[in-house]
Amino acid sequence: MYPVVRTLQSMGRSRLIGIMLLAVAAAVFLVFLSVTGLAGLTAWLAGTEGWLGKLLVGTVSLLAGIGGWFLLPVLTILIGGLFQEWVVQRVETHEYPGSGWRGAPGFLHNLPHDLRFTLLALFLNLLILPFYLLGIGFLLSIALNSYLLGREFFENVAGLHIGKPAARQLGRRHRAAVYGGGLVITMTTLTPVLNLFVPILASVWMVHLFHRLPAGTDAVASVP
Repeated sequence: MYPVVRTLQSMGRSRLIGIMLLAVAAAVFLVFLSVTGLAGLTAWLAGTEGWLGKLLVGTVSLLAGIGGWFLLPVLTILIGGLFQEWVVQRVETHEYPGSGWRGAPGFLHNLPHDLRFTLLALFLNLLILPFYLLGIGFLLSIALNSYLLGREFFENVAGLHIGKPAARQLGRRHRAAVYGGGLVITMTTLTPVLNLFVPILASVWMVHLFHRLPAGTDAVASVP
């Protein structure tokens, strides 16, 4: 059910290198923007006069960098949304000719939805921060983000074919496969270097998962 090999093969066959590099640049930019923004805000509020101010700015910058690393699963939703339609079209053209999505890819088409979902995911991840003090925060983060990433990426890909409501129902009928995909995506976001490519990997993974589901294949076949 889990298309590991097919996903990796598609990265080369579908000529996604350029899109992957753009996604990497977007991920690095967002983390850099977050860190420098918080550091600048701290410097403005506390001032940089003396060693205490510099220590405070350095500490905030370090914590922001660490926080950005652990919040990369949340940023993955936003970054993946920017390139998802292009990825789906490329993969389906090469892997599933005749059954691919026929729409025109858009760069900012789903940006409002992706922003709302990213903010929701960020809020939920912030809610579980106190549980890190109890030693279970990391496990809760894995469980939460596996659900969020699996559901969002699957519904976005399937929704291009059958609409979001039908995609949500299909995902519920195959929640184990969708959650398993989300778990793989979440764990990959915690792997150095590889995590920068997660937005594209996740989209490719869900394309293959959708086409492996009998209900998904039937739904695509029924769309004129």
